[in-house]
Amino acid sequence: MEITTEKYSVQYDETAQTVFCRGALRLAGMEDYAPIVQLLEQVVEVAPSPLNLNLQELEFLNSSGINVISKFVLKVRGKEHIHLIVQGSTEIPWQEKSLKNLQRLMPNLELVWDT
Repeated sequence: MEITTEKYSVQYDETAQTVFCRGALRLAGMEDYAPIVQLLEQVVEVAPSPLNLNLQELEFLNSSGINVISKFVLKVRGKEHIHLIVQGSTEIPWQEKSLKNLQRLMPNLELVWDT
């Protein structure tokens, strides 16, 4: 499963049980995020555990994108057997604050930083 454009890519690597988000997600609204939401929902249905969400190469995420990621975390939270690991980078300014907020939605979410 993969969505690739000139500005971003979202890919699920089944072998690594990892969703990779790269580039800059500056889509206009939830309609534009629909293909990404669909990909993330398919991953939740597969229910890998652990499930990694690798954002280390995601340089920008707008508010609609944060909403998509938050809803994804809530869906994973509903699947008690999935252990979610979110991988972020302290080199990308928006990630430290925003990714820590995901732990409020899912307290057992594991947040891993790559500096």
